[in-house]
Formats: sequence, C-alpha cells, structure tokens
Amino acid sequence: MRGRGRVRLVLLATGCAAALSACATTPVEVAAPTVAVPADWAQTDVAPISTDLTRYWTLLGDPLLTQFVEQAVVGNRDLAVSAARVDQARASLVQARAGYLPAIGATGGINRDVGSRGRDGVQFQVGADAQWELDLFGRISGGVAAAQGDLAASGYSLADLQRLIVGQVASATVNARAAAEQLAIARTTLAYQDDNLQIARWRNQAGLVSSLDVEQARAQRAQTAATIPALESSLTATANAISTLIGEPPGRVLEALTTDPAPVPEPPLLAGFEAPAEVLFRRPDVRAAEANLLASSSRIGVARAQLLPLARLSGSIGTGQASLGNVFDFIAGNLFAGVSQLIFDGGRTRAQVDSAEAAARGSLAQWEQTILGALEDVESAAVDQRTADERVALSEEGVDAASNSVLLARSSYEAGLTDFRNLLTSENELLSARNSLVAAKADRALAFVRLTQALGGGWDMAAYDYPLPLMARDRRDGDSFDRTAQ
Repeated sequence: MRGRGRVRLVLLATGCAAALSACATTPVEVAAPTVAVPADWAQTDVAPISTDLTRYWTLLGDPLLTQFVEQAVVGNRDLAVSAARVDQARASLVQARAGYLPAIGATGGINRDVGSRGRDGVQFQVGADAQWELDLFGRISGGVAAAQGDLAASGYSLADLQRLIVGQVASATVNARAAAEQLAIARTTLAYQDDNLQIARWRNQAGLVSSLDVEQARAQRAQTAATIPALESSLTATANAISTLIGEPPGRVLEALTTDPAPVPEPPLLAGFEAPAEVLFRRPDVRAAEANLLASSSRIGVARAQLLPLARLSGSIGTGQASLGNVFDFIAGNLFAGVSQLIFDGGRTRAQVDSAEAAARGSLAQWEQTILGALEDVESAAVDQRTADERVALSEEGVDAASNSVLLARSSYEAGLTDFRNLLTSENELLSARNSLVAAKADRALAFVRLTQALGGGWDMAAYDYPLPLMARDRRDGDSFDRTAQ
C-alpha cells in the first residue's frame, strides 16, 4: 500500500453475507465507496510513533489535568447519556436475535358451571401455542445485522464522544493554566508599574521631571490593572466549564487551579505518524460511520424481504375441560404451515425499499466525509504543532530581549539619561512579549491535544471491540484497502 499514491476503501458484499447468515438468507449488497486516501502524509514522515496515545493527557505532565480528565471519563453526563444509548442498542440486538426462535405461549383456565344442568365440580383447561417464522429471504437476519451495526455505531460513537470530551477537558485546563499565568504576569507587572509611578512622583516633586511623566505612569498602570478583572473572569469561566465537563458543580476546580498554580504544560513533540489507513482504523468516528453504513445497507435487505413470500409455522396443543385429576386424559393439537405474499399495497413497501436505499447512500456519503475530515484533522494539527513550537522559540527570544531592554531603560531613566516614555515603551513591550510567550506555549499544548485526538488517541480500542465483519483488521492487497470478514 505504501508504494501507491491512492488507497481505495472497498466494502465487499461477502462481508455482509457473513453478517447476514442464518438458516437461508439472501446476501445484501453494500455500496463500495472509493475515497482517495494518500499512502503517505503530506506534512510528516510516515513512520510509526512509539508513544501510546491511549492516555495521551498524562504525557503533558500536569497531575491536575490528569485528575480532571480521568474524572470526566467517569462523571461526564453526556457520556452517561451515550452509554445508555449503547445499552438500548444492545437490548435491540437481543430483540432482533429473538426472531430466529419460535414464540411460545401458554394458556390455562378454570371453569365452574352454574345451574341445574351444569357439570358438578370445577373444570380445568390448559394449552400452549407456538409460532415460528422461517427466515427464507433474510428478513430476520437482516434485522439482526442492522441491530449489530447500530450497536457498533453507538459503541464507537460513545468512544468518539469520550475522545472529544477528553480533548475538551485537556484543552480547557491548558487555557486555564495560561489564563492563570497571564494573570500572575499582570499582577507582577502592576507591582513594577506602581514603583514606576512612585518614582515619577518623587522626581516630579524634586523638580527633575514634569507632571507628564506622572500622568503617563498613571495611565500605564491603569491599563494594566484593567486587564486583571478580565483575566480573572476568563479563568473563572474556564474553571466552571471544566467543572461541568467532569460532572460536578463549580467551585472546586477554580480553587484547585488557584491554590495549585503551575505553568502551561510542555508536551512532547510527535513526529513520524503511522500511515493514513492505520490512523483511520484507530479513529472511532470513522468506525462509527462505517457501522452506520452496514446497518443502513442491511435495512435495504429487510425492506426488500417484505416484497417476497413470508413463511410461518404455527401450532397449538390443549386439553379439554376436565377435573383436575383427569385434565390430561384428552389432548388435542394442530400444526399449520402458511405462506403469504404481498400482492398490492399502493407502493408503500416499494417506497420503504427506496427509503432504505436513500438512507444507505446518505450513510455512505457520511462515511466518506468522516474519512476526509479525519485526514484533514491530522494534516492541520501536524502543521499547528510544528508552527507552535517555532513560535515558542521565537517568543522566548523576544522575552529575553524585552527584559534586557527594560533593565537598560530603567537604569537610564533613574540616572536621568532618557525620558520616561522610553521606559514605558520598554515595559509595555515586555508585558506583551511575556503574554505572547504564554499564549504560544498554550497553543503548542493545544496543538498536541488536537494532534493526538486526530491520530485516534483518548480511547481504548480493546474496550470497544465489536465483532462485526466490516470491523476486521485492515488487509493490504495491492492498491486496495479491503475490509472483509475474518
């Protein structure tokens, strides 16, 4: 596959034939989409990374972030809703499989005649009946296959939701760390500007400078002080968002972030990703879209089976009315085999087939769109990671230069060698450079989160292993990327 510029994703009808197997079934053809998947990445070398991305958040080295993420996996309410949907899909699969078995019921009754001609004593009657539909044309097995697809889709959707929520918690924590660090920078800068204002007042009182220096120092201090409430509000809002994501009321998260301050986490640099086809296999959203395609295609067969003959076996057995001692003396029963065939319904069943085929086409398009979106995520996140790392290096140089500039400007001003405007300009540049460095570090950590998400990190594949034929391990075969039954 690596020697090819394109990889064709093909779903073979034999896979669905295996999924739809029963007593006697008709295979349902699944659409065979072709999506241009490159053999190599455009923005990185193709080489398997050695880092396990299942719990990638631990690589950020922030214990509080790890705590928040692991609490979200357990306590997030959206995940609880999605897990309930998985349970519903599992119950639906049990219902669908029950169609293979006969339905058996039992009856019983007690009767007592009243009147001069009635029989004496109490009469008892018991009976049983059964019905069994023969799956001649795959109506039942098609429903089972559709239910299997729904279960897999709901399970992988749960995994994808976990992947997204883990990323949201990690990103929010990174943003909170950045806001807290910028808040500390603003407060430290404000303290320096208080000193500048005091120095300007002393020099003005001594007649060394005009009141202009005092007013400029006062204006600069006010501008810096005005940023502090906005940063406090941003930090509080981000902390409250984290609280909602991890499933608890606001309060504790903000306290933890303020009482346990830490710099923006520094992530490891990821390079040399696995081939695009391998990454797609690890993406739960791609798997969910594929499972939806299987379910939709199976429903086509269910709809078509309504146009074909339906065979049922039914039978009953029962006793006549008798006293308790001889209730089984007389037993009668019957067995009936019937075949029904739809003749005319005004096109309703044919329209159901058309509707199922249209739904399958929509699932196919959605699957292809998910694949394209996954490839876009990786390529864009890879560039973001590289450029963010470059920005950090340049921002660190800018902070170093701005710090030296402030020291020189302050010394020159105190010695009377320069005016106050140069000191103000230098300090504003230092404040901007320090904030830019924090923002660059946050962007680097956020790029790491986005990249690990794009590569399929944040969920455990072993915990969501649904045994569907179309979910088999990818098989390389020339220029095709076939998903076939194991």
